[in-house]
Order: sequence, then C-alpha cells, then structure tokens
Amino acid sequence: MAVHKLVLDDVFDEVLCTLIAIHCSLEDYRLAYLLNKHLGITLIRKPSDLDYDKGKSTYSIFDWEDDKQLITWSFVSNVCKTESFQQINYESLFENQEKITKTTHLIPEYKRVNYFLKIDNEFNLSKEKYIVNSILRIPQIATAYSIDSSQLKSKDNLIFS
Repeated sequence: MAVHKLVLDDVFDEVLCTLIAIHCSLEDYRLAYLLNKHLGITLIRKPSDLDYDKGKSTYSIFDWEDDKQLITWSFVSNVCKTESFQQINYESLFENQEKITKTTHLIPEYKRVNYFLKIDNEFNLSKEKYIVNSILRIPQIATAYSIDSSQLKSKDNLIFS
C-alpha cells in the first residue's frame, strides 16, 4: 500500500497584518468616532467584547470590513480594569472590605498602549505611514506608531474570530 504525505507548510503561514499602537486617554467610543472621521472608515462596536480568562478580562472591540478592498479593520482596547472586594480581617466588631482594582492587558508587552488598530492586510511602508500620520493629526491622541506583530510573544491574543 502506498503512503501519501501531505506537506502543509504554506497553508499555515502567519497571517499578515498591520498593527498600530495608539496612546490616548479618550473613551473607546469617542476614539472610534474620531478614527472613522479622520481615516474615512466605519468602525462599529461588536455586540460582545473580547473575553479572556472566562470573563475575568474583557476588551472592547470595534471592527469594519472593507468589501471593496477585502480588508478587515479592528480597533481594540488594550486595558481591562476589574474591581473586586477583598475581606480584611481585623480584630474588630465590624467586617471590613477593601476595593481592589486589577488591571490586565491584551498585549502585556505594551502595557502603556491604550488601544490597538489591527488591519488584516500587509500595507506597503508608504500606506502604513500615511495611516499613522492621519491618526497623529487627531489632536486628542498623544502618539501612534507601527508595531511588528511577528515579534510579539502574545500575538495569539490578536486573533479576534
């Protein structure tokens, strides 16, 4: 009986995408509006947030599928803050609870980044610079820059589907 071997090296190549980090203190919906206005796109919030660790950390996500150029744009928050109460036992008559705020990040390597704009298409350098410069023209944004997604340790967190 003949043995057939399938070689799938080319099938599972890394997905090419452009990743832009955005430093901004605005809420996600306001920044999505400004990105829509300045980039000429139509980001819409998804009905459900990205859920990691079974609800322990959720990240807001907006996306837009450009049917003309077959490109998907995703705008996602990098920061998740959760509040919990911790019981403190002192030798007293009253129970004390302390509020604890825990911060988690979608991409832990970039803890100071507030948002990421992921474009599921590898643009040439001039188009990528044009997008970053358009984002930098928004007065409320402190800074924005491109990130090489192939160098990230937690790049699996950027798979949104």
